[in-house]
Amino acid sequence: MTSDEIRESYIAFFEKHDHKLIQGASLVPENDPTVLFTTAGMHPLVPYLLGEPHPMGRRLVDVQRCVRTDDIDQVGDSSHLTFFEMLGNWSLGDYFKKEAIQLSYEYLTEWLHIDPARLWVSVFAGDADAPRDEEAADVWRSVGIPPERICYFGKKENWWGPAGQTGPCGPDTEMFVDTGKPPCSPGCNPACSCGKYVELWNDVFMQYNKTADGRYEPLRQRNVDTGFGLERGAMILNGLNDVYETDLFAPIVKAILQFTSGQPQTSLRIVADHLRAATFIIADGVPPSNVERGYVVRRLIRRSVRHGRRLGINRPFVAAVAEAVIRRYSSHYPHLEVERERVLDEITREETKFARTIERGLREFERVSAGANGLITGEQAFHLYDTFGFPIELTVEMAAERGLQVDREGYQERFRKHQEQSRAGAEQKFKGGLADASERTTKLHTATHLLHQALRDVLGPHVQQKGSNITAERLRFDFSHPQKMAPEEIEKVERIVNEKIAADLPVTMEITTVEDAKARGALALFTERYGEQVKLYAIGDYSLEVCGGPHVESTGRIGRFRIQKEEASGSGVRRIRATVE
Repeated sequence: MTSDEIRESYIAFFEKHDHKLIQGASLVPENDPTVLFTTAGMHPLVPYLLGEPHPMGRRLVDVQRCVRTDDIDQVGDSSHLTFFEMLGNWSLGDYFKKEAIQLSYEYLTEWLHIDPARLWVSVFAGDADAPRDEEAADVWRSVGIPPERICYFGKKENWWGPAGQTGPCGPDTEMFVDTGKPPCSPGCNPACSCGKYVELWNDVFMQYNKTADGRYEPLRQRNVDTGFGLERGAMILNGLNDVYETDLFAPIVKAILQFTSGQPQTSLRIVADHLRAATFIIADGVPPSNVERGYVVRRLIRRSVRHGRRLGINRPFVAAVAEAVIRRYSSHYPHLEVERERVLDEITREETKFARTIERGLREFERVSAGANGLITGEQAFHLYDTFGFPIELTVEMAAERGLQVDREGYQERFRKHQEQSRAGAEQKFKGGLADASERTTKLHTATHLLHQALRDVLGPHVQQKGSNITAERLRFDFSHPQKMAPEEIEKVERIVNEKIAADLPVTMEITTVEDAKARGALALFTERYGEQVKLYAIGDYSLEVCGGPHVESTGRIGRFRIQKEEASGSGVRRIRATVE
């Protein structure tokens, strides 16, 4: 069964069960500060999981492209990926555990034809916060899973959320396929990482709200949020050993092999994964840079070039691989073809820059080794890695040629500290914002609509939103404009927004189609994200924009608007930081 067939069958199955297909969102979260990238299908749906009505109804299905970079250093094994496609279905206050599990089982066994005897499941074991999930276990037994293949695990394995410090969360049930490999020990079970059991699907039951004081209260609206990994599914259903053997990767790997024999295997996988991810991220509007999302793109490309050299590739190659990604995926993601020229330009420019960095790194290595006195310290080895992209294996190899040792333990200790700092920074991203749907973020979100229109009034109709990020403290708004704004332009935009706030304009919403919204002059910029039905927000007769919310009832509730800073964000893109007081 091809990956495209799996994708199509998943959608068809849930449409048969009255789910409405919605378009997957961009990899750049819109108005969501909780993550750098869209990491799961639920992120674009946070307002609806919190109770806001979705224009397409209470049963939804989609295919969401996702990026996760927490385990970037583990990419190269048989299953870790930075970019992947997540098939998902949702119940927003509609069906719950019984129906969700029955649907999952029916799809796995009757549509994908997985032998029920190979299926194992896990459920929440219970703790002081929430009881043992016997309800889910009972449903699994009712569909035919015997008790010995139902495992009970704690929060680490079978609990989701909240996304921030507070918010919706709950137990989940996970589905595993027994690969037939021998067990690693008598106690081997789906929690083991030996590879005998491969997780395929996860049903999350959002039934609690975690409060600021750590209590778990029942939610008024109980939701189901599921995730089925396409790459992993294609691997299992076709009896393959790793995700890089699937038809999703075959043309990408072939493009790399035009330049090399493909050994070592780990480096081949890293190049394939990283350039696929970079291609998708750039196509969604994020060029390589030294900050936030752009830094991730830069790291992916440079790590690809570094591992390309380990494969013996000493000439430009990343654009050819990116072209293979675009060819493979553009039928399902047509925006890749639209953005082809920009993607190839950005990815090639970064490769060229890094080629110069590698040469500087070699000179730095010569300087370090000249004064090494027999040993390159862990700090020096990490500096070569972090600043110049030298893997520890390359440093050790070059050091050996000069009769030098490398303090690998010191390097690993410094590397662990670096990872801890990175994770701490990532965790900080989960504080505040739309994940909590606070009153303040709602005000700032509505102010963003006024800001967008005011910028178009002052600078011209070429201004279009390129991204936004809202926390409880401020809004950040990226927009197309070729030059720095003059002080008087900034002052005029701020004045217009405050005039509209003072006018206490009503904020109204109606459900319509994208075509109708555009015909009425509405701003509807991220058209690939929209489904058949959309929410159209009007702020008096001043602003008309397609958006998912949330918004205040009238502009008078926003407070005084103040622009804090205007700066460059990228080529032809400016950024405004603002707040309300």
